[in-house]
Amino acid sequence: MAADPYATLGVRKDATQADIQKAYRRLAKKSHPDLNPGDKAAEEKFKELSAAYDLLNDPEKRARFDRGEIDSSGTERPRQRYYRDFADQDGWSTYTSNSGFADFGDFSGGEDILSEIFGRAGRGGRRRGQDVRYHLDLAFLDAINGGKQSLVLPDGSTLEVNIPPGVRDGQTLRLKGKGRPAAGEGQPGDALIEISVQPHPYFTRKGDDIYLDLPISLKEAVLGAKISVPTPSGTVTVTVPKWSNTGRLLRLKGRGVQHPDGVKGDQYITLKLVLPQKRDPELEKFVARWHPAAESPRQSMGV
Repeated sequence: MAADPYATLGVRKDATQADIQKAYRRLAKKSHPDLNPGDKAAEEKFKELSAAYDLLNDPEKRARFDRGEIDSSGTERPRQRYYRDFADQDGWSTYTSNSGFADFGDFSGGEDILSEIFGRAGRGGRRRGQDVRYHLDLAFLDAINGGKQSLVLPDGSTLEVNIPPGVRDGQTLRLKGKGRPAAGEGQPGDALIEISVQPHPYFTRKGDDIYLDLPISLKEAVLGAKISVPTPSGTVTVTVPKWSNTGRLLRLKGRGVQHPDGVKGDQYITLKLVLPQKRDPELEKFVARWHPAAESPRQSMGV
């Protein structure tokens, strides 16, 4: 018997959707297969968490589960059928004729009663399958640049997800026809992939622009220099102007995030003057002998 999805996620039955998402993210990060390679127990736990989240994060499926219409795996619970379920709209039953006698013995018309019953059921079999929700953690650069990612499903199989360039944190991608199969001749449901973008060590994103704090040396700040600068799409060469102070902003046009229309944002570089990590006796001697002609940098503060 499948576990109670509420117990699996550790939430109460009156939990909000936000509570459910928060609980899933917290638990899924601990047992994700990528973080626990070769750990079968963690893999099984991740499958259970994903299945529980798939059910409870869908308001319609959650309501049907609470009403007992589906079980914790999303499978329909059998419903007892009664005579009246097969009654025609005019009040006549499939089982009876005008004479009041059962039709079980009359197959002269070439149709038996069973095919009629199942034919009626089949006419409702074109409903599409259910959508399935999954969660995918993306590295910052994978979200910016796009590409293919493999998503491990609760049953252990994988689903190839095509990530468009510039996908955002919290965005949901729809994969047509990758959800649950339909009964009868209906179309399968879709897979809905919720994206979580992980932070980057030094890049940040604001809209379609990328921001970077770039350390520069004292020599580069005073004399200027051509230096290598990282961007989401690779390293480029940037000219640091002479006498560049901390906080100076440089702009790299078109090195930001690609918009759906193909236009890219920019990358903004904030220069940060950094002294050498190790003490430099020669630099200390030079500064001790140096008598700057400029005013105090704190003159504007009145000190």
